[in-house]
Order: sequence, then C-alpha cells, then structure tokens
Amino acid sequence: MENLWSPWRSKYIEDFKSPQNSCDCFLCDAILHLTEMQTIEAMQTTLIVYKTKFSFVILNKFPYNAGHILVCPKSHKSDLKELSQDEYLDLTLLIRTATEIVKSIYNPHGYNLGLNNGSAGGAGVPGHLHFHIVPRWTGDTNFMTSIADVKVISQELSATFDKYFSEFSKLEQ
Repeated sequence: MENLWSPWRSKYIEDFKSPQNSCDCFLCDAILHLTEMQTIEAMQTTLIVYKTKFSFVILNKFPYNAGHILVCPKSHKSDLKELSQDEYLDLTLLIRTATEIVKSIYNPHGYNLGLNNGSAGGAGVPGHLHFHIVPRWTGDTNFMTSIADVKVISQELSATFDKYFSEFSKLEQ
C-alpha cells in the first residue's frame, strides 16, 4: 500500500507522551493519560472526545473515513462477557449515543458499526474491546482506493475532534 502525506498524524505522535502502562495498549494509555491530566489539552492529545463512568469515545487516529470513532470500555477486557452489567450497559448506551452524534454531524448515507473480536477476527488491539463507528456515503470509495490502494481522508483530525467535542459537550448541559 502506498502512503498519503498526513502531517496531522505526526503532531499526534510527537505530542503524545504515554505513561508507562503494563498492558501496552494505546486505549489504556489514552484513558490513563486523560485521567492524570483532566484538561481539554489532554483530550486533544489523546483524541478522547467524551467519557462516561465506564466507557469513552476516541477518534481513530488512522480513520477509514472522516468521522471514524471508537467506543471503548475503560477497562482492558477482550470479550463482552468479561464486562460487568454496569460496564456493558454503559458501553451499549454510549454506542447508541455516539451513532446518533455521527449521524447529526456528518449526515452519512449509512454507517458501519462493528467489533472485531480477537486477532483472528481482525482486531488491531485484541486485548481491549472497541467498537468502530464509520460514517459511509454512497460512492465514498474512489479511484485512489481502487487503483492505488490509498484512502484519502478529507478532514484533519483536529477538525474532527472539534466537531465531536462540541457535540458530546452538549450531553453534559
């Protein structure tokens, strides 16, 4: 696969100073970093746009489409059956809310909602459950994906963060 220049990603990599985490998981690192800092700057650095008691929403730093987010439990668990009832309920309610926010911001023609469970199931982080919500539009694949094996993302992560942060902030009002 060819690479497409995306300078906003290097800023994320350079700015993110991950705390030492025994499970070596970027999702755990992000929530731990946010818990330590509790500032808008920490949220921008970690790409976390919203959190509840048991779950959080984070931008996918390598999105499939503009607006691609992950909804994750705070606890490092690899299977839905490992979640307590409170964690499971919180996670599923946040997935529903996040899906509605994706629709309201991006007005997609559809969306992908999915959980890749385990390495064989395609999970990039098999030890930490996370649901993908990917806005989709009719014709959102183009010649770049077809002939060059490159995906063009039309929005910088900072703009995506601002949109989501603004919408999720309304939930707390």
